[in-house]
Amino acid sequence: MEPITIGLIGILAFFVLLILKMPISYAMSLVGFVGLGYLVSPSAAFRVVAKDIYSTFASYSLSVIPMFVFMGFLAFHSGIGSRLYAFAYKMVGHLSGGLAIATQATCALFGAVCGSNTATAATIGAIALPEMKKYNYDPSLSTASVAAGGALGVLIPPSVIFIIYGISTEQSIGQLFIAGIIPGLMLMCLYMLTIFLLALRNPQLAPVGPRFSWSERFGALKGGLWEVMVIFLISLGGLFKGWFTPTEAGAVGAFGVLALTVLSRKLKLEGFQKALADSTRTTAMIMLLVAGAVIFGRFMAMSRIPFELASWAGALPLPPSLVMAIILLIYLVLGFFIDALALILLTIPIFYPVAVTTLGYDPLWFGVIIVMVVAMGVITPPVGMNVYIIKGVAKDVPLEVIFKGIWPFLLALIICIALLIIFPSLATFLPGFI
Repeated sequence: MEPITIGLIGILAFFVLLILKMPISYAMSLVGFVGLGYLVSPSAAFRVVAKDIYSTFASYSLSVIPMFVFMGFLAFHSGIGSRLYAFAYKMVGHLSGGLAIATQATCALFGAVCGSNTATAATIGAIALPEMKKYNYDPSLSTASVAAGGALGVLIPPSVIFIIYGISTEQSIGQLFIAGIIPGLMLMCLYMLTIFLLALRNPQLAPVGPRFSWSERFGALKGGLWEVMVIFLISLGGLFKGWFTPTEAGAVGAFGVLALTVLSRKLKLEGFQKALADSTRTTAMIMLLVAGAVIFGRFMAMSRIPFELASWAGALPLPPSLVMAIILLIYLVLGFFIDALALILLTIPIFYPVAVTTLGYDPLWFGVIIVMVVAMGVITPPVGMNVYIIKGVAKDVPLEVIFKGIWPFLLALIICIALLIIFPSLATFLPGFI
């Protein structure tokens, strides 16, 4: 059989294994190994797999992942999220839908020290949902707002998804972080506007909260925001200025969170132990995904599917914007079924050459667009990882009620992506300026 035919069979086998509930990293590794064994030889496949697994776990560039993951879990277990929410709530809680609006601001602020959509949704959900329930917020709006806000954790730097994209495409992680700032803040504002309009149209969805004095607001500012600002300026400021490599920036950030929370006695020994365990588990999962994606990517390269797809896309009698729209639609559909991190690792070897080399799009812009499309996948059925996390926090709210409230936020995401397509400089201005 032709290599392309083998590649298509391999893709079909991969999806069959996913349906059979095999872990994604194992499915990618197994299909890649069998495919390489068929296209080359079994002995060559064994050598390639052993080399790829070792090189993945021994890679210095990938050591950036445990550093930022550890920083995020230290922030999670030290209560930084609750202090940030208290600040945001006192600032905007008196507006229509103020608690849900405060939730978006808190998600963005927590994302600046976390970098994970799941950790952001879990942390802020545990804090915000009881408060919104106390003020009689509609369960669909409250749960959906936290699930959607959690996606800000993959756009606001630092972002694990941006790190993986940068390593996979050999792009500057610092530049990608900078590129995500304006789109992330823009999405946060669109979420806030969505909540405000929904509450304005139907005040029963989100009753107005109390108005706090400016002295109380400044007190919350000192109690919650300063930690995030210090960590952000030291870690990411040093990365943007060129003082640190990404790995060093993650290490400095993790040490900064640890030092601040220990000195202020906000992190207990039990929280530190949980942060270590969660970081180890998450890092191992990511490393296995990366190794599996490398093996699967080699198989795809040997099958020549990416090259043929690039040639086909370049020869289409369509404008580049329409070809890009097709690519984004494919990402959206795949995001319904595949986890965000796995989707990036699986598809970048296929679509990155098409978008950047063939169609000539800016790699930083493409990275931001892909991360935003992937963010749609974490709130849409049937996978919707953030929705399931919120369901775990709000056990009394049916899953269909949460998904029902997601659609206005999904529309806000689509508008944000459309604005980035129309005005690409929204993603490329800051990296070029800095």
